[in-house]
Amino acid sequence: MSRSFSAELVKLVRRPATWLLLGITLALSLIFTYVFPYAGVAGGTDGPNTDRTLPAMLPDHLVGNSLGGLPVFLGAILLILGVLTVGGEYAWGTWKTVLTQGPTRLQVYAGKLLVLAVAALAVVLAVFAVGAVASVLVASAEAQPVRWPSAGDLLTGVGAGWLIATMWAMLGAVLAVALRAVALPVGLGLVWMLAVQNLLAAIAAPLVDWVATAQEGLPGPNAGSLAAALGAPGDTPGVAAVVGGGRAALVVAVYLVVFASAGAALLRRRDIG
Repeated sequence: MSRSFSAELVKLVRRPATWLLLGITLALSLIFTYVFPYAGVAGGTDGPNTDRTLPAMLPDHLVGNSLGGLPVFLGAILLILGVLTVGGEYAWGTWKTVLTQGPTRLQVYAGKLLVLAVAALAVVLAVFAVGAVASVLVASAEAQPVRWPSAGDLLTGVGAGWLIATMWAMLGAVLAVALRAVALPVGLGLVWMLAVQNLLAAIAAPLVDWVATAQEGLPGPNAGSLAAALGAPGDTPGVAAVVGGGRAALVVAVYLVVFASAGAALLRRRDIG
């Protein structure tokens, strides 16, 4: 297990796509959480997120601001990372090469999942770090006091972000195993996250009662509910208090386990060719 984890960690760190995805994640988080809203506040212009006033960009809102992108856009990037980490072996035809070195399928798969969990934590910590710097710069530019969330709130926020990010990475992993590819799992995953679940929430749920009820059991709305419970701005796509924070955290954790277990079951039973 440790050898598989070490090997997968080296592969992840040396893969240029990993750093590209991290850069995109941080850029999206910074631009849409701080740059555009601050430009609107400073310029007095009207447009999207104009109700996100200056106090909402200060350090005491760091937890909510850092979690806001994970239910949809930043979560989609974690899904892509999960697909690349697991599906790359199918695209490159290297599963047999890896397995001839000694480890079993499940050992290799477990190593990949552990690396994805570590990567998800690193992404969440990076988003929090970038947000902290940006919020301090906003406070300094506007001569506002710098007040940080409590240590407990920060730990809770990082933990919730790690849970959501890991869940999306596990979805990418199981899609890669199920479809034994990279392009198709990425495409289907992005269509679901960026289109289908938003259409369900914005159009279908208000009109059809059973869709609104079903929303309470889907991964995206629960991720958004968990983020909302910890202060994520309500005008962020995918962020809405569909269920309570505790229930949302439980559902997200269940999906994480289900996705990881389903991938393991498929990989164990199916041909890797």
